[in-house]
Amino acid sequence: MFGSLIRRKQTHRPLGEDNVAFESTTFSLTTAVPRPAERRGDDRVMAMLRVAKLSYADGERNQLIRVCNVSAGGLMAEVGHEVAVGDQVEIELSSQKIPSTVVWTRQGTAGFKFAQNIDLGELLAGRKPRHGFRPRPPRLEVDCRANVKLGDKYYNVDVHDISLGGLKVEPIDEYCLGKPVIVVVESLRPVRGEVRWFADRKAGIVFDQPLKFEELAEWVGKRLELAALKASIKKG
Repeated sequence: MFGSLIRRKQTHRPLGEDNVAFESTTFSLTTAVPRPAERRGDDRVMAMLRVAKLSYADGERNQLIRVCNVSAGGLMAEVGHEVAVGDQVEIELSSQKIPSTVVWTRQGTAGFKFAQNIDLGELLAGRKPRHGFRPRPPRLEVDCRANVKLGDKYYNVDVHDISLGGLKVEPIDEYCLGKPVIVVVESLRPVRGEVRWFADRKAGIVFDQPLKFEELAEWVGKRLELAALKASIKKG
């Protein structure tokens, strides 16, 4: 299955170069959950897949995680916000949603055991099993406001979801389709992009240069803190 995959050394390009927005993640041909500072004797292959989405059933603790190592049985990732051993989560990885359990944590990293072993061939091929579509960067569902600037016109819009590569907003006019814009999301720096699709006053905007993982993770963290503060005030 893996004979045709190209083996190469890991690169250290900044996130966002080459229009990919992902650094190389190590794929280990084993069913063991990866751990820090492991020295493996088995074959390893590289693929451009760096960021995944971590979700809880309550929908309130979603975050992006930086994937370091993936095996058929689990993965190791850097997490921006604390997770606990035993947590039941869902990881969206290359368009696959994988039920998982946190099995270890250490200084900002965590190990996740998949509920069932996954097909690394399908994952590396970049498609969901039995479906022939290309994956897109994991999106985080959010509820916030943004300003979209097109020439001299401004749109005050709702943001439905955001990823390293773009976001979905509404309302907006069909006139904007294919036009360059500048997007300013609450507490996030202005980002240049282009309106790539439009339907029912909703639009998808693709960023000219993908966001860095760190800045989006920090932004999500601030929103989580704000949501927790509001929840505590209501309870009080």
